[in-house]
Amino acid sequence: MKKILLVCAAGMSTSLLVNKMLEAAKNRGEEVEIAALPISEAKSVIDEVDLVLLGPQVRYQKKQVDSMVKGRVPVEVIEMRAYGTMDGEKVLGRAFELING
Repeated sequence: MKKILLVCAAGMSTSLLVNKMLEAAKNRGEEVEIAALPISEAKSVIDEVDLVLLGPQVRYQKKQVDSMVKGRVPVEVIEMRAYGTMDGEKVLGRAFELING
């Protein structure tokens, strides 16, 4: 099972995106674990995930997250339009592209 971490400011809007992504995964028949955490809590689970996606509002923290993962997994900022429209299918599709190389 793939594990995806969404890093955000407080977790409110990102939690909604997590639900949309889980719904999209269910529709695809994919099993995935997705969590949304603020950057301050991300370090506690970062070694257990296959991908880290950053909300656009915290894109400035990408360098910090990159240093936490040390190149072990991909780190990407979620595309602004997909985030703004809470397009769980699009974000999930991109996540699988990144995980599967």
